[in-house]
Amino acid sequence: MFGLNNPTEVKYGSELVYRLARGTFDGFFATSGGIRAVGVENVPREGGVILAPNHLSHLDPPALACTCRHRRVLAMGKGDLWNHKAFGLIIGGIGAYPVQRDNETEAVRWAVSVLEGGHTLLVFPEGTRGNGQTLFPIERGTGMLARRTGAVVVPVGIVGTEKIWPKGQGKPSMGHRIVVAYGEPFTYESVSTGANEKENRVIFARELERRILALCIEHGLPLRASDT
Repeated sequence: MFGLNNPTEVKYGSELVYRLARGTFDGFFATSGGIRAVGVENVPREGGVILAPNHLSHLDPPALACTCRHRRVLAMGKGDLWNHKAFGLIIGGIGAYPVQRDNETEAVRWAVSVLEGGHTLLVFPEGTRGNGQTLFPIERGTGMLARRTGAVVVPVGIVGTEKIWPKGQGKPSMGHRIVVAYGEPFTYESVSTGANEKENRVIFARELERRILALCIEHGLPLRASDT
């Protein structure tokens, strides 16, 4: 119906499917306790943007899509999610891209094309869902994409999704409000004060970690930094 079997057509998904999915989650969040955006004006209206939030729940991507309404948020997901045919059609339709463990190169190329094309890409710097207590170590992928494309990075603190649908819980709970706080944007280059690229990668990761933690703590989630 939407040409979802043609890879060239689903590169960034279907605007119609995206809007329908977002509308569905608008209703869900309204009945589950509400959702509030803070600082969404920090997300530039044009140009390549990396949204870099903490990761607590499967609800995090739709929470960003429902609060960052002036940009269409594209994302990547584990390839296994596409094994469920109907679900795969939906997430492919909204613009998600399958990451295969044995071929991450294609996913990187896709992400670079998204950012260089002036779109908004959701990247979870931790690489996996956290436990709601510790921000896991920042992986190299976010910094690599920011350095390679020059995209603006917007740190994001998500609070509340860990109460509705935390990792390991079979179905969502109701009655909890979500806050999605968008921090001030920055670039890889703006914090690259090290003597070499290795130092710059560390500096970027620490700066992104600091900003995400500050947003979460400010809005009621006392995450702490990982010891590693």
